[in-house]
Amino acid sequence: MALARIPRYTNPGLISFDKLPSGIAHEVVVLQAEDRGESKGVLYTKGGEKTVVCLMHPRGDMSRHYAIPYLLEAGYAAFGQEGRWPNNDIACIHEMLVPDIAASMKFLKEQRGFQRIAVIGNSGGGSLYSFYQAQAVTPPPGRLTHTPAGDSYDLNRFTLPPADGIVILAAHLGEGKFLQNALDPSVTDENDPLSCDPSLDMYNPANGFREPPEPSKYSQEFSQRYRAAQTARVARIDAIARHYIEEQRYFQELVRQSEFDGWPLERRAFISRRALVGRYMEIHRTEANLTYCDPSINPSSRDMGSLWSPRPDLFNYMEAGFGKYQTPRAWLSTWSGLSSRAAVLDNLPSVTIPTLVVNYTGDHAIYPQESEAIYQQSPAADKQFAQVDADHFGYPLKSKPNSGGRDGSMKIIVQWLRDRFPTR
Repeated sequence: MALARIPRYTNPGLISFDKLPSGIAHEVVVLQAEDRGESKGVLYTKGGEKTVVCLMHPRGDMSRHYAIPYLLEAGYAAFGQEGRWPNNDIACIHEMLVPDIAASMKFLKEQRGFQRIAVIGNSGGGSLYSFYQAQAVTPPPGRLTHTPAGDSYDLNRFTLPPADGIVILAAHLGEGKFLQNALDPSVTDENDPLSCDPSLDMYNPANGFREPPEPSKYSQEFSQRYRAAQTARVARIDAIARHYIEEQRYFQELVRQSEFDGWPLERRAFISRRALVGRYMEIHRTEANLTYCDPSINPSSRDMGSLWSPRPDLFNYMEAGFGKYQTPRAWLSTWSGLSSRAAVLDNLPSVTIPTLVVNYTGDHAIYPQESEAIYQQSPAADKQFAQVDADHFGYPLKSKPNSGGRDGSMKIIVQWLRDRFPTR
């Protein structure tokens, strides 16, 4: 007997476009940030555009995002960027993505002459761009000076041009906040992917689980214990990450001792190796949000399952998934719901530029309540909220195949842009 169907999507290029409008030129741009970090992007133009719309994600390549043809047809240039860790967030430090965005902003204004820059933060791009904007509008010396790992990284030394408007499209509250709600709290041993406390296992029938497609039903008491245990597991993983970093720093300090060069070779080799050794963390079972199986929690138009699979109970044990392999520093900066600074609601008080929040009603990862919270807590005097019937990638819902989708969301976004920013 074969396992039940696990993947939700089988088509490649989930965020790509099929073709561009006629007469479009594209330019591959290699950027160097002020800290000498390299990123690149693709600039699409027809000629004469006054406003450019940027897209970026912490790890995804936004250079072929499905929004780009719509933006070009509407009279806007488009710049799809990938950061210094394309398609791989194992070592992603959000603080170091800030100068990558700044490099694109400076290039587009100073070298290509665009008058206005708007950004579209799709999925993880929402928390990334809100983090950037919050730092950009904070005058030195008030910006961050260290990463969550405690490493010196002073954002005050960079020129950070702010954006003129932001679209938060199908975006969660932050990668760390997202994973905190999806982390399996029943894991009892971080070195054992099968370790389990049955009383905290959402896939245990005794706790309300039913095999999909039958919906599960979790009690309020279980849900409260579950969420608290998820937070506690994040704290435990944070502590492991900080221990690895502190251990490495201890040996690095020994190397800096004035008497180090006089010690025996064997001792120096022992210390040097531990000062340099890189650690990787395996984060087991990150497909365990109660909402995946209980549709009464954060109700929406989604069908059963998670972003990855209609069978999260099986996918939870696979090697694929969010945040599964991380350096300690990347975990703290990107995927920790307690330590990462790239959290939308934390940065939102500084994001006062015109803001559009678009929620996809059938999204398996971001729910209407989260998008509504972003809209409600936005301090922007000019803000707008919209809902579109689509899944996370903008595809039409099976229950509503003839409405919404990418055409629906882009119609809203393009009109919002036209009301605020000059076109070609």
